[in-house]
Amino acid sequence: MTHSFVAKPFVAQHRSEGATARRHAPARMLLFAGLAAVSAGSLADVGDATTIASGLANPRGIDFGPNGALYVAEAGRGGTGNCTPSPPNPSVDRCYGESGAITEILPGVGFRRIATGLPSLVLPSGTAEGGPANLSFHGMNAFVNVAWGGDPARRAGLGPKSSLFGTLLQVTPAGTYRVVADVAAHEVAYNPAGGPVDSNPYGLVALPGRRIVADAGANALVEVLANGRTRTFAVLPPLPPVPPLPFPREPVPTSVVEGPDGALYVGQLTSFPFWPGTSSILRVSSDGQTIETYAAGFTAVVDLAFDAGGALYVLEVARGQIGPFPPPPAPNPGLGIGRLMRMCPGGAPTELLAGLDFPSGVVIGPDGAAYLTNKGTSPDSGEVLRLAVTPCP
Repeated sequence: MTHSFVAKPFVAQHRSEGATARRHAPARMLLFAGLAAVSAGSLADVGDATTIASGLANPRGIDFGPNGALYVAEAGRGGTGNCTPSPPNPSVDRCYGESGAITEILPGVGFRRIATGLPSLVLPSGTAEGGPANLSFHGMNAFVNVAWGGDPARRAGLGPKSSLFGTLLQVTPAGTYRVVADVAAHEVAYNPAGGPVDSNPYGLVALPGRRIVADAGANALVEVLANGRTRTFAVLPPLPPVPPLPFPREPVPTSVVEGPDGALYVGQLTSFPFWPGTSSILRVSSDGQTIETYAAGFTAVVDLAFDAGGALYVLEVARGQIGPFPPPPAPNPGLGIGRLMRMCPGGAPTELLAGLDFPSGVVIGPDGAAYLTNKGTSPDSGEVLRLAVTPCP
């Protein structure tokens, strides 16, 4: 049985703080934008998943709060403000608005946007390239990444809250927020992976005394301490070439979670052309000093989650692209059609749910079910799915 809930009117108070970035260079890669530009094909049945909320605007990361409610980062639908060229395709603009939000979902009741008016950048297609991208709770407060993608210096002048792009926010249950750290400014100052200066804070895990941000543009993990200071936690190594292209590929970290062993697990989107089976899950020691491959053979990983039994859930945003890029290949029916995988402790990956439409976030609920954001590139029909799962043996 499926359900759709209508948003209840709710006005949130908020405040913002900003910071400026410095030097800039061309961008590396933006999540979803390149994928959405060439996706095609019809979606398969999503099986036994139940829709518990719909009508969301570019829903991305998802997490449960300590009150048992489910929260979603909505990247928004942009607006009619100033525009700036999209880094993956400079011939297309992404335009500013303040339609980003943090949304509370109470299954069986409805949803309300507890923090509104956050900055959002959206392409003419409706796909968001900037805005609230992920959230993670520590105590009663949510920590929220506001994605950017590209040259941090271009944030200036887009709109009244454009300085919030590329930052980490702390959001209270009442919907007020403050800037904890400017992650994009860290990339400008240090550029730990080298190459073009580019920041796109995406994955996030809030831990005692620190927050770990997966900066998909910087190809690095950034640690934000309790006092707001940032430091480079780990730099992900480039990936080997995939013939016929001769050059190494970028890792593009999209997700970071803490495992049962206290280590951090990082999912890789990789860069174009997203060949099937070329994405890995990395295990990073709790001090960031050791990086090793935990599992391989995935494609375009966008999020990770562990359940109480130690099983790892892996969300793929696409099934992969065939052929080199450039030149652009013919539209691939597998691009943009995602799936949810699970690795039981000591076991091989198995498919739990297929036919997803640009899924973007997964979390395991207190009830042991998997909750996912789906239709993550839609400005008005994004949804949250619930999938009941059988525990690993």
